[in-house]
Amino acid sequence: MTEPLLRRLQARGERLTVGALPWVAPVYRAIPQVAEVIEFPFAHGGLQFKARRALAKRIEGRFDTAYVCPNSLKSALLPFLASIPRRIGYLGEARVGLLTHRLKNPKNKPPMVAFYSALSGEADLENDRPQLRMDDAVVEQTLRELGLQRGGYVVFAPGAEYGPAKRWPARQFAELAASLTLPVLLLGSAKEAALCEEIVAPVNAARPGQCLNLAGSTSLVQALSLIAASQSSVSNDSGLMHVAAAFGVRQVAIFGSSSPLHTPPLNAQATVLWLKNEPDYQPPLDCAPCFARECPLGHTRCLNDIGADRVLDLL
Repeated sequence: MTEPLLRRLQARGERLTVGALPWVAPVYRAIPQVAEVIEFPFAHGGLQFKARRALAKRIEGRFDTAYVCPNSLKSALLPFLASIPRRIGYLGEARVGLLTHRLKNPKNKPPMVAFYSALSGEADLENDRPQLRMDDAVVEQTLRELGLQRGGYVVFAPGAEYGPAKRWPARQFAELAASLTLPVLLLGSAKEAALCEEIVAPVNAARPGQCLNLAGSTSLVQALSLIAASQSSVSNDSGLMHVAAAFGVRQVAIFGSSSPLHTPPLNAQATVLWLKNEPDYQPPLDCAPCFARECPLGHTRCLNDIGADRVLDLL
């Protein structure tokens, strides 16, 4: 969702280096406007001051401006330690002294693409749509390794790192997979492999080979390639949903506890399913969006009441 910001910066003549953690770095390598990616050697959590100071010494003097996308203190620390003259970001986590140009955080949750694009200082942010491009040779190699044809399968991304209140139930994913004529690839992290197996096992028991569980067994580059070459995609509100949108893949995006007003798939070929928006759905979902990891009311109606037949019709 930072890609439109990068496109704006590159269009006005800025040469872009992106600092990213290793698990997300391949996404930035799929963005043509990015000249260089520096992988940060930081673990999740903790300030890791020594590691940040060591990296800051290596990059000191290389950059004129730093655009700090996350709102955390530690993300603003590296540009400060590297003495980058202009350091632009949102106020938050007591980092006033670390930034030279500070934007106020909006009171309401804005669309995240516009939130990041505003760091450019430019106007007319509403029309920004993320775009990714994979090298055709990389895509074809991935397809050959798995014996797949471009456009010959559907991708499911049934996980959502945030929690179960964002996940359409496995039984509905399985019912949908069993209804499709094309084979189904399931993508996700290693932590989502068991969830994907819940979907795969009953479908393959009736139709051997209909589903292939690749959760945790692909690199991110391979996952990007498989999404880019898919016929269509079905997912929750997750990172892979935004990847499908950025590749312009036909997709159905299922929302529960979160809101498509905040993190929509910005894709002309996307269809969003969110019962909160449906006037005929009764009783109304006054609780949505709750942005909770687990349903505070214990029923998760926002997801449980979306039938596989509805998604099948949209596909």
